Amino acid sequence: MEKYFKFAERGTDLKTELLSGATTFLTMAYIIFVNPGILSAAGVPFAGAVTATALGAAIMSVLMGLIANRPLALASGMGINAVLTFSVIGFQQANVPWQVGMSVIFVEGLLIFGLVVTGFREAVMNAIPLNLKRAIGVGIGLFITLIGLNEGGIIRPAPITLVSLGDFSQPYVWVTLIGFFSTAFFMAARVKGDILWGIVTATAAALLLGVTAVPQSALGAPSFVTFFAPFQQVNGQMALLHALTPALGFTIFAIMLTDFFDTMGTVVAVGEQAGFVNPDGTVRDIQKILLVDSGAAVTGGLFGASSITTYVESAAGVAEGGRTGLSAVITGLLFGLCAFFSPLIQMIGGGYRLPNAKQYCLLTNSGFTPPADVIPPGCGDYFVYPITAGALIIVGSLLMKTVREIDWDHIDEALPAFLTMIGIPFTYNISYGIGFGFITYTAIKLARRKFGELHPLMYVVSAAFLLSFILASR
Repeated sequence: MEKYFKFAERGTDLKTELLSGATTFLTMAYIIFVNPGILSAAGVPFAGAVTATALGAAIMSVLMGLIANRPLALASGMGINAVLTFSVIGFQQANVPWQVGMSVIFVEGLLIFGLVVTGFREAVMNAIPLNLKRAIGVGIGLFITLIGLNEGGIIRPAPITLVSLGDFSQPYVWVTLIGFFSTAFFMAARVKGDILWGIVTATAAALLLGVTAVPQSALGAPSFVTFFAPFQQVNGQMALLHALTPALGFTIFAIMLTDFFDTMGTVVAVGEQAGFVNPDGTVRDIQKILLVDSGAAVTGGLFGASSITTYVESAAGVAEGGRTGLSAVITGLLFGLCAFFSPLIQMIGGGYRLPNAKQYCLLTNSGFTPPADVIPPGCGDYFVYPITAGALIIVGSLLMKTVREIDWDHIDEALPAFLTMIGIPFTYNISYGIGFGFITYTAIKLARRKFGELHPLMYVVSAAFLLSFILASR
């Protein structure tokens, strides 16, 4: 095992990798409950979505660890699942059946897989300017911090200012603060496993304050009803054939673009922290990483779990010292257990429902009052996840260090980097932020006649982003 995962070469050991895998899992565990909640709003069977989410994350994380040997875990992507539910399928299947929606994910995954096999995806990644790559990492750090602040109740939606200070009289906010400060204390004291111990401390606080509870039953039987959704029959025809129509053509393209660049941003950000990004900005073993990730998108559509992608929360495990694929394997095995022991995991990774969630949703102008068992768009505070929120805030801060390496003295480098950094958290979308940076970088370089500093692929990708923004706004 030590030889296969290259412990000595990467300056790690078995204990560190085990801690790293467990920490990454704990910061990602919320997806097992959030993803089915979102997908069920579109008619996807909840029990089946739980099994698909857990097993999809398990299989792909293990494959990433074994094939690419990098500490990158995978799970159903937040953002794409909401787009799939409320824009593609539609609330309670108002537009297309959920099996067809999963077929859209399946097709875009196959297209990305083809781009990886041909080498195009790696070529695009290598074409990204170094300052933009650094900005992507910083932007994702801000994004993770924003997620942690929101999930912990430190901030909440507001009708005019968009966000405001959370209600510090609420127990879940104190759980977040206890988790945050205990993690900071463990880090300052150089305690091994500081983030994991911070999550354990937050769990104890949540139990004492009544934010979570010990489950009555430990076991939960898996359901496979959503598996092979693209090949299920819909209106007398295979669901996959319904997806291969002109009406869903742009939808496939738009989701593919998001999947394409979300992974790139995540890999660069986590890779910088883990030490597998070269000085010129290229990522070691990138072909293997992208191959597994593109296969994960196909698997997500096949299982009925929405698109599975490389998770930015992997940075939590890297912060614990994870440097090899064993960390991802451990995360995957723990996700696999969740298919059978989901009630136990819900105690830590599950959400805490706010008593006044409907008012929060109305303040964000979501347009409808949410059902009790789903998380509609614009209702980010409908459920909070205070036990792991403090850890996310800490991890976000660790990704900020590359901001000092960005060239701030030249506007053609600084402005695109700045727009990338703020675009990712402000749009709540990694791909959109990258698009802002690409388009601005290309436009400024052209305006200053610095044609030699533009890789030909920058023209292609910038045009694709611009087209997607225009079409998406219609």
